[in-house]
Amino acid sequence: MSERDDPGVIGRRVQQLRIERGLTQKQLAEPAYTPAYISTLESGRVRPSDDALRHLADRLGVGFEELATGRPARLVTDLRLRLTEAQRTLATGEAEESAAQYGRLLAEADALDLAEVRAAALLGLGECAVETGELRAARQYFEQAEKALGDDVPLPARVPALRGRALAHYLTGELRYSVYLLESTIDELNRGGLHDPDALLLLYASVIGPYMDMGAHARAAQAAELALALAPQAGDPALVARMHRSVARTLLAEGRLAEADASLAKAAELYRRLQIRTELANCHWMRGYVYAQNGELERAEDELRQALDMLSAKRAALYSSQAAVELADVLHRRGKSDEAAALLHDVLSDLSSERGALHSAAAHRLLGIIAEDARDTEAAEEHYVRALSLLERAGAAGDLADLCRLLGDLLRRTGRVEAALDAYRTGLGHRTAPGTTTLGPAPAQPPL
Repeated sequence: MSERDDPGVIGRRVQQLRIERGLTQKQLAEPAYTPAYISTLESGRVRPSDDALRHLADRLGVGFEELATGRPARLVTDLRLRLTEAQRTLATGEAEESAAQYGRLLAEADALDLAEVRAAALLGLGECAVETGELRAARQYFEQAEKALGDDVPLPARVPALRGRALAHYLTGELRYSVYLLESTIDELNRGGLHDPDALLLLYASVIGPYMDMGAHARAAQAAELALALAPQAGDPALVARMHRSVARTLLAEGRLAEADASLAKAAELYRRLQIRTELANCHWMRGYVYAQNGELERAEDELRQALDMLSAKRAALYSSQAAVELADVLHRRGKSDEAAALLHDVLSDLSSERGALHSAAAHRLLGIIAEDARDTEAAEEHYVRALSLLERAGAAGDLADLCRLLGDLLRRTGRVEAALDAYRTGLGHRTAPGTTTLGPAPAQPPL
C-alpha cells in the first residue's frame, strides 16, 4: 500500500480515537511509553515507529493499517480479493469483463491513493488489452503500472509490468527492443543479487519467443535451460506452466518432438487445474504444431481447431490469428487449400504491421505457397515480398532466411536469375551467425 500518513495526520487521528474511547494520555501510553511521548506524538512533532503504532492500535482497538493510513483493514482486504477475482475472470478468457472489473478497481485506488492497488489494476488492464489485441493501449497500461510502483519498489515487484511492456513490443513486431527490455532486466536482477525465482522464471520464459523469431536459437536454448532449473524454486504454478509452454519451442527447434509434447502436456495439465482458458488453448495450438511437424496431420488439425474455437470464443485476437495460421498450414498440407486461403485472408483483415506483424508475415508466406501450388506466380511473389518487408522491419532473422529461399526459388523458376541470387544472398546474410544476431553479450546468469 502507499506510505503511511504524515505525523501530523496520525497525531490528530490518535488524539481523536483516544478521546472517543475516554482514555487519558497516561492510560494510552502504559506500559511501554510515557504520557509525554503521547503528547508529542499527538501534536505531530514525532514520527511514530511501527512498534509504537502497533501498541497504540492495540490500546485503541483498531488495526495497524487503519491507524497508519486512516483506511480500515477490511477495505484493503476487499480490494485485494476483487483483484484476485478480476484476475480469475481474465484467466477464463473473459477479457472484456475483466477489464471492466480492473477499471472499477483503478478508479477506487485513485480515489483512495492506494499505489499498490493502482499498479495491480493497471497491470491487469494491460493483460486484458494484450488478450484483445489492443497493443498500444496495453503498452501504456504497463508503463503506467511501472510509474505507479515507482523506483523505490524492489525490481522483482516491477518485473510483471516490465515483462508486459516487452510482450506488447514483441507482439507489435519490435523484437529487438523487446529482447533489450527483458535482457537488461535479467542482467540487473542477476548482477544485483536479486535472485527472485518467480521474477527470473517469468523473464526467461518470456524471452524465448523473441529469441527464436530473431534466429538466436542458442540464446533461446540457454534461456530454456535456466528456466527449467529455476522452476522447482518458483511458487506460482501458472508461471511454471507458461515456462513449460515456452521451453517446448526450443525443443521443437532442436527436433526433440517427444520432449516438446511432454513439456506441453505438463503445461496443459497445470492450466486445466488452474482453469486458465487462453493458456490452455495455446497448449492445444502448440501440440497441433508438434503433430504437424511429425506428419500426424489429422491429429494436428483436431488440436488446432480446438485451440481456435477456444480462442475465438473469448476474442483473444492475436493468439487466435496465430493458431489460425498454423491451422491453415495443416489444411493446405491435407489438400484443403481453398479453406486454408479463406482462413488466412480472415486473419489478415484483422491485423496490421503495427499489430501482429509476425502473424501477418506468416499468413502472407503461406498464401504465397498456396498461390505457387496453384501456378499463380505473380500473386505468390507479391505475398512473399509483403512477408519479407514485415519480417525485415521486425528483425525476425529466423523466418527471413527461409522466406528468402522461397522467394529465390520462385524467381529462379521464372527466369530471373540475378534477382534470385540477390534473394539467396539476403537469406544467407541472416544465417551467417546463427544464435548470435547483434544482441551483444548475454545477460548475467543466476547462481543455480
